[in-house]
Amino acid sequence: MKKINLMIASLACVLLLGACGQKEKTTTSSSKETTTESSKKVDLNSLALPQLDSTIKENEDVVEIVTTQGTIKAKLFPEYAPKAVENFMTHAKEGYYNGTPFHRVIDEFMIQGGDPKGDGTGGESIWKKGFKVEISNHLYHLRGALAMARSQALDSQGSQFYIVQNDQDVSDGLAIQYYPEKIIEAYKNGGTPQLDGNYTVFGQVIEGMDVVDKIAKAQVTDSASGEKSTPVDPVKVEKINIIQEAKTK
Repeated sequence: MKKINLMIASLACVLLLGACGQKEKTTTSSSKETTTESSKKVDLNSLALPQLDSTIKENEDVVEIVTTQGTIKAKLFPEYAPKAVENFMTHAKEGYYNGTPFHRVIDEFMIQGGDPKGDGTGGESIWKKGFKVEISNHLYHLRGALAMARSQALDSQGSQFYIVQNDQDVSDGLAIQYYPEKIIEAYKNGGTPQLDGNYTVFGQVIEGMDVVDKIAKAQVTDSASGEKSTPVDPVKVEKINIIQEAKTK
């Protein structure tokens, strides 16, 4: 029963995630429905799965998100989500995220930040307009995944991002024709597969998930939409340090 309740709560959260960039809501389809034709034609088990590799590669960026609660270290994947990574890295270098809060936190789901307005209605991309989602069958919403928030439109990504925090087993029901076997196994450690195929995953936390958990477990109150997700005392991003920049071919 606990697992069923968790899945229901998670699905409710999915329906609200799209409202984070603007004051509109969106619904999402299951990953099975949104799997692309190309992913059906390839051997999923032969794909590179960089989130499962703790080794930092030359083609990956590495950042430290320094918060008032501690430091979160993540590697980014420009090979699979080039625009999302360029956007995040450029904002980080320019100090765009400095002082911004994690304005939306839901324990056993995710923590969200990147909005200079601090209420989920602001922020923009480095191009001053929204950009499209980048979906890759190399990347998934595993626990610790770093991804882009958006509104209903697929081309509405701006500056807001989220980190998947759920640590419950969500592997049940994931079919091998749509997921690599190693990803299904990884989902036993947590994640939100409901978001796969709908939102851009562009990085993975490699150190500091204890900090993510602390942020997620903060005392929250109702947001303007009535969702219980607004921190009473928000944790803020102090700065983002660039540890490594990917080497391009």
